[in-house]
Amino acid sequence: MKSIKNILMLTVMLVSFTSSYAQIKNASTQEVKIYGNCGMCEKTIEKSGNLKNISSVDWDKETKMATITFDKKATNKDDILKRIALSGYDSDFFLAPDAAYNKLPGCCQYEREAKTPVKKQMKANMEEKMKANHDEMKSTETQNISQLETIYENYFAVKDALVETDGKEASAKAKELLTLLDVVKMGDLEMDVHMVWMKVMKDLKEDATKISQSNDIKKQRDAFDTLSENIYKLIKVSKAETTVYFQHCPMANDGKGANWLSKENEVKNPYYGSKMLSCGKVVETIK
Repeated sequence: MKSIKNILMLTVMLVSFTSSYAQIKNASTQEVKIYGNCGMCEKTIEKSGNLKNISSVDWDKETKMATITFDKKATNKDDILKRIALSGYDSDFFLAPDAAYNKLPGCCQYEREAKTPVKKQMKANMEEKMKANHDEMKSTETQNISQLETIYENYFAVKDALVETDGKEASAKAKELLTLLDVVKMGDLEMDVHMVWMKVMKDLKEDATKISQSNDIKKQRDAFDTLSENIYKLIKVSKAETTVYFQHCPMANDGKGANWLSKENEVKNPYYGSKMLSCGKVVETIK
């Protein structure tokens, strides 16, 4: 009876494990050694590496081996291991920052074996490659800024159309914004920007779609409210090329208030247009 019970438990675990991977499209699976000690380490490592429908990490505390499954069109092994390293855990590819390691609970502070075996030749090759491609990297960095800057510019164009209460123009600009959102190369983004992008991109596309598919100004303004909140999260971490003003109208959203971003300090309300053009104030300046 006990053996039957154990078999049933293993079957349930296997079905659950398979089901979680089935949700990941374009799946690729790799095994990587990640250093840690205990069950707390396991929770942190897996939480840091897991992204819903994009990546899944299963770490074994006995062998220190992690099975990493990910959507190869949405992310890659390096990005997952970088997130895990930022949470304090070394792998054979990325060392955790000392500050992150030092914040781990005492029981989780594993012996940092990876400091010696982390492929010195690989590291030397990487340094040589970085030096050889310095100019190319600078160019790529500029491109990364540019691809987000075009998104911000289109967002401002949508805002300006709503200020003018021009539903047709808002729809057209939102279609352009949606196209730009679809072509962002998120693998090229800096790690902190990449993390925010992964959290907001679905909602950004959803709100841009709502605005693009309707000329109803009220529906557009409702979607613009949440669009603005997610653009704010992204612009806070990536920074725009120019000063941006985060503005607030207490009357919008049925008196609950709503925010938006502007390149101008002067308030021009996108939720009311000419009816209450100057209703609102600057609540934050992002430089």
